Amino acid sequence: MRKIKTLDEGFRIRVDNESDLWTLYQICSNGTYLGMLSNRRDSTTGTQEDGRAKSAERKPMWIVLKVLSGSFQSFSENLRIHGVISEATIDIGSHHTHIIIVGSELEITREGGMPNYDRDLLKESFSNSKKINSGLIVVENDDILVFEVTQHGMRNISSFSMRGGGKRYSDTTEIRKNFFVKVAKECMLIFNNQIPLIICGPGLARESFEKNLRNLGAKNECLNAPTSIGGRSAANEVLAEGLADNLIGKNALIEQIRTIEEGLKRISMGGNVCFGIDEIYEASNLGAVEKLVIKASLLREGDIEDNRAWAIIVNIISESKGIVIQSSEDHDAGQQLTSFGGAIALLRWKLS
Repeated sequence: MRKIKTLDEGFRIRVDNESDLWTLYQICSNGTYLGMLSNRRDSTTGTQEDGRAKSAERKPMWIVLKVLSGSFQSFSENLRIHGVISEATIDIGSHHTHIIIVGSELEITREGGMPNYDRDLLKESFSNSKKINSGLIVVENDDILVFEVTQHGMRNISSFSMRGGGKRYSDTTEIRKNFFVKVAKECMLIFNNQIPLIICGPGLARESFEKNLRNLGAKNECLNAPTSIGGRSAANEVLAEGLADNLIGKNALIEQIRTIEEGLKRISMGGNVCFGIDEIYEASNLGAVEKLVIKASLLREGDIEDNRAWAIIVNIISESKGIVIQSSEDHDAGQQLTSFGGAIALLRWKLS
């Protein structure tokens, strides 16, 4: 996401990639004002010609909505924001829906200014504006999984399984070779040469697969990483344990995963950690929270009183120099976070 201008109560921005849509969905909560160029049917242009009705023209205009709700599917190409028109050349007070896509330019504000947790999420998007997604390919002898790693999630792209091999054949070498070539061609269609690729998995099949990619002319920057396990767990291992850091660099998703994994590890060992709103509130008041990972939705969706309580906790932690990470649920660690109430706090010391 690109910041074009800082406004008195918000920002004028440009949407650079699909990860920005997730961020905007979080921020465009009830009461936010969202302005952008849109189209509206002007009823004054409807006429009668030769006894036939002429429909009203749709005119482009700048429309500001007071947001009521949003609709967004993870990894989709657009975000729909519904609200009441507060500024436009016509139809003030009527309902309207903005459709936001990559390339959209818009202004987002809130009366009295945006809360700090919204500003922090926007600033994170601004700093990641030039970063591109990565491909992650888990290779085993007979199965290959393909994912896309974004700033806020791990998207399932495709899965491939070798057919025709197994015990019926004394030698599956040729079958496997053809299988790898076929999948390599598919991956080249999915990921252009500018997309960095992480190729991982147990054993040496991953090295053979990369050779097939190169032989077919793939120019992608590649990292070949061994893992202790296969399947989707291999993808999680690569991200959680830093095996792909040299290729991906600083990434919001990796920070989310590592913090959650560290929290789960401390919970299992009875370490410096807590979860649940009451315990985290107590720890934050003591200045004990070093890092909080929290589902972004806890600050914005559901019960308003709970939203306010979490907002207070986040502000207290920030004031005591703690780090707050707002997590998505579009990856395995994010879904695990949900089972612990949606938030885990890593502590500076263990509470008595």
